[in-house]
Amino acid sequence: MVPPPRRHGRDDVPVNTTATEDELEPVGLIRQSGAVLRLGRLSLSAGTGSYRVKATMERAARALGMARHEAHVTLTEITATSHRGPIFRTEVTEVRSIGVNSDRLMEIERYVSALPEETTVEELERGVDRIASKPLLYGRVANALFAAVACAAFAFLNNGGPVECAGVFLAAGSGQLLRRTLLHKGFNQFAVTMLAACLASFMYLGLMMALDSTVAAWGGHEAGYVSAVLFLVPGFPLVTGALDLAKLDYSAGVARLTYAVMILMSAALAVWGVSTLAGVTPDVVQPLDIPTGLLLTLRLVASFLGVLGFALMFNSPWTMALSAATIGMVANVLRISVVEQGLAPQAAAAIAACLVGLITAVVAPAIDVPRVTVYVPAVVIMVPGATAYRAVYYLNDHASTTALGYAVDAGLIVIALAIGLALGRMLTDRGWMFER
Repeated sequence: MVPPPRRHGRDDVPVNTTATEDELEPVGLIRQSGAVLRLGRLSLSAGTGSYRVKATMERAARALGMARHEAHVTLTEITATSHRGPIFRTEVTEVRSIGVNSDRLMEIERYVSALPEETTVEELERGVDRIASKPLLYGRVANALFAAVACAAFAFLNNGGPVECAGVFLAAGSGQLLRRTLLHKGFNQFAVTMLAACLASFMYLGLMMALDSTVAAWGGHEAGYVSAVLFLVPGFPLVTGALDLAKLDYSAGVARLTYAVMILMSAALAVWGVSTLAGVTPDVVQPLDIPTGLLLTLRLVASFLGVLGFALMFNSPWTMALSAATIGMVANVLRISVVEQGLAPQAAAAIAACLVGLITAVVAPAIDVPRVTVYVPAVVIMVPGATAYRAVYYLNDHASTTALGYAVDAGLIVIALAIGLALGRMLTDRGWMFER
């Protein structure tokens, strides 16, 4: 028997087995599909959530005249199918480097939003080339300086004094400089995280010893010791992963959260190893004895600088970073104040994150930037890094019950932050409130 002719992308249309590629599938669709996939890959590599990658690709595909475009996006992969009439093309791409580039996300958002209805492949490719070739706004030293400022602000918010803040500034800056250098050379991210955490921890302890501190006094420096490694907190994956779950995109959401937890565990294990060698214990640090008015002012300044440092570390332009810092300053000080009044930390985190989401819904369109680039730095400062460290410390110290308590506290606060942001987004975006 003679086998029936093969079919390729069409319904009820036989295809000759000796047909050329042009006859099987128009070259125009091949180029269109490739250009849209490249744009999606660029967006994914900048650290945004899968829902935003899908929306970006769909808008570009519509501008090119495609009938339909569908994509499956995970943490590192995109599988996309482009439709035009009765034919389709499916392609797969992979992103191996996981990072954050807020400036690139802004450029992509502005470019795609301005695409005319009838865009050519050549025009789209030129736009993607321009965005991809744009260099980072800040060099390695400046990036390390931003991390140092953010972590020093964290140290004060964690009840550290001037000495602790100064030590954290130097230690965190050194750790981030090492981290960025190694990542840009292609080293494994988890190994780099542990190395950077070890360097920052050792440097902080060394600086304290140089200032005539004694091993017996290390507990008093615990606020600074933990804060010195908070530049390693994976804020973007934590937040975008939770938002992906809110959009029912479980494959991307679970992958992002798993990656974030592995980064946190890598950092926490390194910090625990150094603390064991040095005899540091994760004692809760008592608040500084400062008059109420001055304390509130200093918390406002520290919150502003902390969010600003993280935003700039994510390669945000200054307008975007200052907006995020202002929003985060108000929300974080409100969170701290209501917790001191007796409100559960989880409830306070949810309220603060929702406030961030609501304000960002107004501010981000006004300055023409994606919302995620504003509200992620604003809530990163609320992530309970010290609590997570205590959970790992006591787990390795065979105090399982105490470790579980701290782990649950940290997990609930992270979940509350995600719920607050998702609620703020649903209240201000019909695309989030209603399923299409």
